[in-house]
Amino acid sequence: MKLGLGLYRHMLTPENLKFARQAGATHIIGHLTNYFADTTQLPSAEEGGGDYGVSTGEEPWTYEQLRDLKTLVNDAGLELEAIENFDPAHWHDILLDGPKRDEHIENIKTIIRNMGKAGIPIMGYNFSLAGVYGWTKGPWSRGEAMSVGYIEAQAPPPSPIPNGQIWNMTYDPNAPEGFVAPVDEATVWNRLERFLEEIIPVAEEAGVRLAAHPDDPPLPVLRDTGRLIYKPERYQRLLDLVPSHNNALEFCVGAISEMRDVEMDVYEAIDSYSKQNKIGYIHLRNVRGKVPNYHEVFIDEGDTDMFRILAILKKNNFDGVIIPDHVPEMDCDAPWHAGMAHALGWMKAALTSLDA
Repeated sequence: MKLGLGLYRHMLTPENLKFARQAGATHIIGHLTNYFADTTQLPSAEEGGGDYGVSTGEEPWTYEQLRDLKTLVNDAGLELEAIENFDPAHWHDILLDGPKRDEHIENIKTIIRNMGKAGIPIMGYNFSLAGVYGWTKGPWSRGEAMSVGYIEAQAPPPSPIPNGQIWNMTYDPNAPEGFVAPVDEATVWNRLERFLEEIIPVAEEAGVRLAAHPDDPPLPVLRDTGRLIYKPERYQRLLDLVPSHNNALEFCVGAISEMRDVEMDVYEAIDSYSKQNKIGYIHLRNVRGKVPNYHEVFIDEGDTDMFRILAILKKNNFDGVIIPDHVPEMDCDAPWHAGMAHALGWMKAALTSLDA
């Protein structure tokens, strides 16, 4: 297994790459989507940035952009393992089944081909209209460290999605007033199947794996839209839609642990999907509670036995990248960096112990 760190677009800097290397990471998961409305007043990386997002509206990421990002990462002594999340400007009408769907399918094909040419092996995505929504922040981790969670009584009302928005991001500020029509789960599954049928052959040619993230919060309906992966066994349905090595999973241990009324728990899920070699990369974060009331905690204090998770992965010969995903903020001058250093240190020690 390889230790990695995820960095948002504004954090893909030589300084943060040097921090990743110093903390023991060897790989980077990069975000090119700008989740934040105002990059001069960025909220904490742990505040669920999608709630503040504005799509850049730029053209699909070019080969040159991806090549230069890979060079930046390589120059820091690291490898670029994946890009995470498409920009809504590139694919909103795939999710909405709107008039620009054909154009947006071509956008995604272009991005996948450019990634393959640049040598970036994985594209993480979340096929969801509502995206991440409703998180709140509180002193829920050890020592009252600030973290995020979904607390039903504190969550904002799950209002319909306004026109011109998707995934909590505005892609058209001039959209007419009104809301996205309710969409049931079966319709979203149909949209996903069409997407995979058109994109997976291109991914196979390009040598890029698509890796699907589960829903977080894992609710069956959110903002009048059906959700897909709110139970771990539903990952199998996604894989079976278009069987291919390139149709894979972005396995989020935290999101899977939050799910309730499931047929398989998080340990059974990671065993099943890693045995099938269907995991592209892994978000390793710990939580307490289950939807609709859970919060994130330090990697060594939650409901999930993280060492057991890593032992299952080792048994099944998983050799991909694991990253901390989110972390609680520590009370110091660099809250995010301190939290990430703690998580990376724990993960490196656990991996060393397993290897021994």
